Amino acid sequence: MDAIEFTRNYTDHSTDHGFQFEFHCDRCGNGYKTAFQAWTMGTVSGALDAASSLFGGVFGQAANLSERARSATWQQARDKAMFEAIEQIKPNFLQCPKCSSWVCKKNCWNQARGLCKNCAPDLAVEISAQQSAQALNKIQQDIGVDAEDAKMIGSVGNAKVEASCPNCHTPLAANVKFCPSCGYKFADTGKFCSNCGAKLAPGAKFCAECGTKQE
Repeated sequence: MDAIEFTRNYTDHSTDHGFQFEFHCDRCGNGYKTAFQAWTMGTVSGALDAASSLFGGVFGQAANLSERARSATWQQARDKAMFEAIEQIKPNFLQCPKCSSWVCKKNCWNQARGLCKNCAPDLAVEISAQQSAQALNKIQQDIGVDAEDAKMIGSVGNAKVEASCPNCHTPLAANVKFCPSCGYKFADTGKFCSNCGAKLAPGAKFCAECGTKQE
């Protein structure tokens, strides 16, 4: 029997009663499972195990000898079943010459490039994905604010909001004496810049915001 390949990307589902193997693609994780192959000696050895536990003694010693023989026989049968499973499944896989991964021919092999799709992505798929991403970005950029939002943005716009009215909580621009919404009168709490309306520090000769000289 030749050396057995697939030493990494497979799962052994074998039991005392038979053999079954599952082979996985290194890229996508999908794969193929072989049909369960019954092991005829499994039933016989099972009967000997039951007899050994019931009767013991000489018959039990014979069962122990059978157990040891079964272990070697089972291993040989398992190796044969695995070799046959590999021969059956191997045509569905290819090994990438660049990264040495075993990948499925169905989804993860770039036939035109002779490499797995990790090493040589499908350009048509990549272009389609990039186009979809760009289209989504364009939609997000093109979505504007509605009329009400635009109106609110325009009303606040460049105005410098210093505070809100203590009576109706309307946002207020700088240097106002009355609330434009409810008419609330504000106490004179200091001087304001004649150019930009920013509040001036006591004794300031120049505005700290715009630099205008104050009278």
